[in-house]
Amino acid sequence: MLEHVTVLELHGVSKVYKTGTFGRGSTLAVDDVSFAVRPGEVVSLIGESGSGKSTIGRMILRLTNVTDGSIDYEGNDIALVGGRALKGYYRSVQGVFQDPFSSYNPIFKADRVFRLIRSEYFADVSATDWRQRIDASLHAVSLNPRDVLGKYPHQLSGGQLQRLLIARALLLDIKILVADEVISMLDASTRIDVLNLLGELKQRGLGILLITHDLALGNYISDSAVILRQGRVVERGTTAKVFDNPLHPYTQELLASVPRLDAKWSDETVSDLPDVASDVGVGALVEVEDDHFVASVAGASS
Repeated sequence: MLEHVTVLELHGVSKVYKTGTFGRGSTLAVDDVSFAVRPGEVVSLIGESGSGKSTIGRMILRLTNVTDGSIDYEGNDIALVGGRALKGYYRSVQGVFQDPFSSYNPIFKADRVFRLIRSEYFADVSATDWRQRIDASLHAVSLNPRDVLGKYPHQLSGGQLQRLLIARALLLDIKILVADEVISMLDASTRIDVLNLLGELKQRGLGILLITHDLALGNYISDSAVILRQGRVVERGTTAKVFDNPLHPYTQELLASVPRLDAKWSDETVSDLPDVASDVGVGALVEVEDDHFVASVAGASS
């Protein structure tokens, strides 16, 4: 693990979407979320569908605006970044999303994503140097250039397409990768390869935000975990602390719901599952520290 210098930090971030006729209504999608991603660290942002985790990823990537709070990259609020500075931000922070096929135009060859990067960031690089950079980035994600270059998206597997997108990000020498459900659409044999790739990138000093609904995946690779429920962080801390001794009823429910390989569904009964109706509401945050925890009620849930 590299020294703990914060690269990306969220401070009380909230997101409100306007709803209804003429935007008269509103929906609070993300509520007062704070956490950090450091060099050489994988942070898992875990929650059910609709919990706001992908919205957080989109705000980090400047695909949607923050309503309240701030997202700081190397000490600067990214909402205030524009022009050349914004281009520099995207050179350091990139995202890879759930469906790799949706990131490619089927009428173009898959490696067109590299040409777009070259025209925007490396226009002055020679053809020979550029080819060497592409080859190096492909080898970094365990792809053989001969197997993937010059191919159309339908000629490649989902795992290959996902690795191409990660290779594209590596061309920019990024510091933060937002990986939003990157393996949920891949088959089981390919998932572990992509996860191991993320682990290798972590060892090279890349900070990774792994957005997932799968607790097993978060436990497999992450250094710290942030548990999200209805837009709020209910528990956070080192992965070992959160998974080995969950303190919030919602985290306990999630872990109890993970299917067991040593039991059949018919062996389980509804009564075996925990009752999450608790005095601790959605607004309660359990923060796990190295040697103790702090539980603070941030507000009553509705």
